Amino acid sequence: MNRRAHVSVRVLGTALAGALVLTAVSACGGQGDGPVTLKLVAADYGENVETSSKHYWDEVAKAFTAANPGIKVDVEVDSWTDIGKKVDDMIAAGKSPDLLQTGGFADQVAAERLYPAADVLSMDTQAKFLDNFAHAGQVLGTQYGIPFVSSSRVLFYNKNVFRQAGITQPPTTWNELRQAAEKIKAKVPGVTPYGLPLGPEEAPAESMLWTLSGGGSLSDDVGNYTIDSTQNQATFSWLKSNLVSTGLTYPEPGKMNRTPVFQDFVAGKVAMLNGHPTLLRMATAGKIDFGTAPIPRKDGVGKTGSLGVADWMMAFKANGHKNEIKKFISFVYNKDNQLKFDEQYNLLPVTQDAFNQMTTDPKHEDLKQFASGLTNASFYPFGDPAWGDVSNRIKAGIGQAVTGDAKQVLTELQEAAVKEAARVRKQ
Repeated sequence: MNRRAHVSVRVLGTALAGALVLTAVSACGGQGDGPVTLKLVAADYGENVETSSKHYWDEVAKAFTAANPGIKVDVEVDSWTDIGKKVDDMIAAGKSPDLLQTGGFADQVAAERLYPAADVLSMDTQAKFLDNFAHAGQVLGTQYGIPFVSSSRVLFYNKNVFRQAGITQPPTTWNELRQAAEKIKAKVPGVTPYGLPLGPEEAPAESMLWTLSGGGSLSDDVGNYTIDSTQNQATFSWLKSNLVSTGLTYPEPGKMNRTPVFQDFVAGKVAMLNGHPTLLRMATAGKIDFGTAPIPRKDGVGKTGSLGVADWMMAFKANGHKNEIKKFISFVYNKDNQLKFDEQYNLLPVTQDAFNQMTTDPKHEDLKQFASGLTNASFYPFGDPAWGDVSNRIKAGIGQAVTGDAKQVLTELQEAAVKEAARVRKQ
């Protein structure tokens, strides 16, 4: 999961948001003809050389080959900004990967490059996944996306600022949030009451959270876009009237990215914001006295789950290494390997055994709030090949809905989304 997301998965989008790739290079020809080398190209979840994901994958690859002498794994780790182009270049050069783990999979499904997940998952591995993640990995009823890591969002709040403002409990409804923000503005000068990042880095996640809590969403249960629904128009109009125009958040949310808003929270300059597990570590390191709570809902009528952000693994058909892929995936998804990665990067498991252990372990008490929201989380329309384009449009434009005409902005985004979805489906 992308550290920007999440994790946006920096967890767990935009950000979720994130990628790992395995390219197969056979040392002695086709499958079954001799030793096979699977090339693993992984997105880097670390922040520097010391925390790079390469250390984790090198260890996994070494242990896997020791248990499976006929299959080697060559590891390459690239940054999030570089990995997408590298994968595209590999495919264009006729060197398709065997496995790719990234933020979306539908475009590869549309290009008919992937194995169905059932072809490369053992029965035991397939049974491990949390049900809502397996469903989110489907395209037209068939699962292609294999979840790898996840995160969700909760409300973070600065307890010291709340005490100064005379606030005793975190808000549970939009009106309570507005009232708390008004008290903070009046009593704690120099602090932005609510951080609303609708700039390119976080726009899909922040807008999705607000539409869900307002009883809407960006798409319906079968993947049809609902960006300009009546509920969503009301949500963005409320944000404009109650937070933006009243000076309870940044004056131009459409220009605010998640990273500076997180940094402002860690510096004590923002009192409330929606955040993912990465902010736990940042706020603790910054010595902020903070708390977390469920995302406030409009009069208690919004959906009770959070936004689920996931990164995905997918298996390519081009090199014909289905059996080797299946063995490696089974190894990667054993509980110990999953927990080691999730614990290192403060992310949430997607398999039931790892999820159960993490959520019952006292040392992960701070993640329980995120895990609770994940059990009935809502997801982006990952299975729609048009989602990449639609997400980019949301990143570029939805911030204008809280400073301009919400109906006009959302209608334009909806029309573009419908047009793009129709275009992709005709291909």
